[in-house]
Amino acid sequence: MALSDLLTLTPAGLYCAAADVHIDPVRAVPRALITHGHSDHARAGHGAVLATRETLAIMALRYGAKFCEQQQAVAYGERITLNGIEVSFHPAGHVLGSAQIRLAGPSGSVVVSGDYKRAFDPTCAPFELVRCDAFVTEATFGLPVFRHPDAAGEVAKLLRSCAVFPERAHLVGAYSLGKAQRVMKLLRLAGWDKPIWIHGALEKITDFYQAEGIDLGEIRKVSAADRAKLAGEIIICPPGQLADLWSRKFPDPVTAFASGWMRVRARARQRGVELPMVISDHVDWDDLCTTIRETGASEIWVTHGAEEAIVHWCETQGLDARPLNILGYGDDDAETVAEDAA
Repeated sequence: MALSDLLTLTPAGLYCAAADVHIDPVRAVPRALITHGHSDHARAGHGAVLATRETLAIMALRYGAKFCEQQQAVAYGERITLNGIEVSFHPAGHVLGSAQIRLAGPSGSVVVSGDYKRAFDPTCAPFELVRCDAFVTEATFGLPVFRHPDAAGEVAKLLRSCAVFPERAHLVGAYSLGKAQRVMKLLRLAGWDKPIWIHGALEKITDFYQAEGIDLGEIRKVSAADRAKLAGEIIICPPGQLADLWSRKFPDPVTAFASGWMRVRARARQRGVELPMVISDHVDWDDLCTTIRETGASEIWVTHGAEEAIVHWCETQGLDARPLNILGYGDDDAETVAEDAA
């Protein structure tokens, strides 16, 4: 099977002509399948949207109830036929409601992974391997230098710092959808039973996670009056707030940033991060290579990230691979731009 039998690349992004539907389009289209709620994948203005119930709810929270003309929720594993093409959604392990999308027709099957990870995350369904003939993969951290440590160990570093510096507030930059809630839950699993304080931009999504049955413990919103009194506390905020005036009234704050990019020390220094926490919601190099092998796919298309590196690796494995170079996909902090002003 040639992947192009099911998918083509258009100015709006990946398109299945047989089903007449785009996947994670970068501009408004008549019909869209959406893998997850980050704004570089889930945009408003489409005609009809098919996604998991959680992703549709997240899009409504971010864009308003009328973010599209029609919407339809699909459960993991449910099979829907669009013009003879069987479509199903499978857990991606990225954030709550995130999915890989499988398209199957007479010529074979293709899986579009969206963003995914295989590391432990207690706030969303774990990644499910879906075998296929062709695989579209992200490559955000598609270089051998990116091998993510255990997230629990990174949270332990934060708790040690809180113990050593009880007179200081600890500000943790974390993307508002997924990463922030994952850090909260990991803190609870590590034994932190004090209130966790949050920037107002995280409130709606955090409340949604709690409503979905993900127990994050006591969460309090920071107000201007609170800041000087939060010595010894953990405060989670969008990454952009770490260097903003908002952060300056906390008592001698320790700045931390939970991101796979914190593996690159120069990035940590550039952002003035005192406590880098290498916690990623994307697959690292080893899991990326493992996943490609385990899908059994013979053709690989690579999106956003170190595309050329993973294409080269695929070719050394005898796989047919190509970069997609889709403009509009990026790091998850793209989805915090509007919220950082909140």
